[in-house]
Amino acid sequence: MVDSRSIDPQAWLSEVPDALHTWLNGRRLEEVECVVADLAGISRGKAMPIKKFSREDPLFLPISIFFQTITGEYADLDDMEDQWMESDVVLLPDFSSATAVPWSGDVTMQVIHDVHYQDGSPVPLSPRNLLKHVVNEYQKHGWKPVVAPEMEFYLTKPNTDPTLPIEPPIGRTGRQGISRQAYSMSAVEEYGTVIDDIYDYAEAQGFEIDTISQEAGSGQIEINLSHGDPVHLADQVFIYKRSIREAALKNGCFATFMAKPMQNEPGSAMHIHQSVVDTTTGKNIFNTDDDQPSELFYNFLGGQQMHLPSLFCVLAPYVNSYRRFVPDDAAPINLEWDTDNRTTGLRIPVSTPANRRIENRVVGMDCNPYLAIAASLAAGLLGMLANATPRDPIKKDAYTLSHALPRSLLEALDLFEADSDVINLFGKPFCSTYSAIKQNEAEAFLQVISSWEREHLLLNV
Repeated sequence: MVDSRSIDPQAWLSEVPDALHTWLNGRRLEEVECVVADLAGISRGKAMPIKKFSREDPLFLPISIFFQTITGEYADLDDMEDQWMESDVVLLPDFSSATAVPWSGDVTMQVIHDVHYQDGSPVPLSPRNLLKHVVNEYQKHGWKPVVAPEMEFYLTKPNTDPTLPIEPPIGRTGRQGISRQAYSMSAVEEYGTVIDDIYDYAEAQGFEIDTISQEAGSGQIEINLSHGDPVHLADQVFIYKRSIREAALKNGCFATFMAKPMQNEPGSAMHIHQSVVDTTTGKNIFNTDDDQPSELFYNFLGGQQMHLPSLFCVLAPYVNSYRRFVPDDAAPINLEWDTDNRTTGLRIPVSTPANRRIENRVVGMDCNPYLAIAASLAAGLLGMLANATPRDPIKKDAYTLSHALPRSLLEALDLFEADSDVINLFGKPFCSTYSAIKQNEAEAFLQVISSWEREHLLLNV
């Protein structure tokens, strides 16, 4: 094994993005954070002094990081006999993902790692590996998917007692934020110091923000990201979540990515804009030579309608996720489609023909970005391979139609476990592990007695 202290740091520093070199500006790195995303999208890994970091020395973590539920408990996996041996997996740095950690007191960078078994094969439970697998399936057919996520989140007053409701934050005027002020510039400026820090962190990390706006909820912000490679964009969302939380904490508030943090406010989504280009020509395969929607465009739509219900437990991964899907409150209740219609689950934005794309509006911001993007692209891919036919566009308010999405996590898990096409694409190890974790979380929630039950049942039934 090579002594890491003998390695010239320039050997790997030459591989990191220019943005990190710009941020360093001659300063010497002091610490590196080696991180991976678990199934919930939580950043896990190890931090070390820079002199201890070397690509030649393997870095290990127990595979059990992929068995944890959002509560920190571990799910039992019936089909993994050696589960509790907790064998080590190997973390391999992807230096193209290296970014600054601008809120750290030390000069620190973080590097996203890929996760492999000790024999060199990718671990199928790793969300980043799953997204890479789906992208590779596209490449087998000469296609390259392109995505652009939209991130919605709330700034809130610090909530140190989980039994108390979440409240909007206090802005620069000394007043709590007022809801239903979508796109208000004054509302954005109310939390200007937080927004400024988010911009500063993004610049230090080399990320390009397309737009920032006030959403409909009180203290609700939306950040749109520029379109690009699915893995690269998922990396950005993964890092942004942590950066935004840090910017909020620096300014005395919380940032939450819960799908429905406040009862009387709209939920938070992560809409995904999706298109596919031909790897040879670079042209959008959703568009024909005479600038009409292509057959593959309709096949992709059909696949979304066919398979997104089965993948709903990935797009809406928690019991709270299902509270977001309320008619007339900025969240879809079905998977109908139409052009420039924000009431549908699948919207075709107004664009030039060359930029024709499909917006998936059902994804919650509480998702793991790697898994949600993988799931959405998988549904479209399965549709293209099966020549799926979508339903006709509805051309009206989709809220007037029936609620056609799963209403609970348990219902969504039943659909997930019954879709053989999804299981074949994602692999049984991932699907069975994910199902076990989500089953554990759903059953844990059923043991909690809510304030609604105490208020309405305690003395009335």
